[in-house]
Amino acid sequence: MTLLELSAEYRAHARALEARIQQLEERLARTEGYTQRDELIQRIQMLATMLGEARELATLTEHYYQKNFRRNPDYTI
Repeated sequence: MTLLELSAEYRAHARALEARIQQLEERLARTEGYTQRDELIQRIQMLATMLGEARELATLTEHYYQKNFRRNPDYTI
């Protein structure tokens, strides 16, 4: 698998995470219990973190071999 192909996988993963976050946000809007709302908010926050990382990794793997690409310092050694 090439880095460009891996980038497409990360982008697909990001789309799936976005869809799940949207589902949970719609469910949150209909939920009245405080405990249930807190649990949904925590799940949404966790998925949002994963979404950000998937997007960052997609960009990194997509442009990895470009000379002028500024890499995210979180993913460089």
